[in-house]
Amino acid sequence: MRFLIVRTDVRAAADVDIAAAWSGGGRLRDETTAPEPRRQVVHAEDRDAALHLARAIASVGAVRAGRQRVKVLPLDEPQHGWHGPTDGRGS
Repeated sequence: MRFLIVRTDVRAAADVDIAAAWSGGGRLRDETTAPEPRRQVVHAEDRDAALHLARAIASVGAVRAGRQRVKVLPLDEPQHGWHGPTDGRGS
């Protein structure tokens, strides 16, 4: 499965916006309608490579300071879904 590793800026949120989202049960940020600005984008062919790259990107000072974040996003559908325990404990 292929992955996209993205380093983005963290958008600041006012205390009033946070309180409104918590009280209304809504989302403070919706990445589908207004994604955070991207700073760096890298592709990886497997999960191990993606996590290795994400750890390297996370060492950037702005990420460590909390001004940016690193996201690992799958680009393909998983090959096999998890169906629960097979020893009878799942029901």
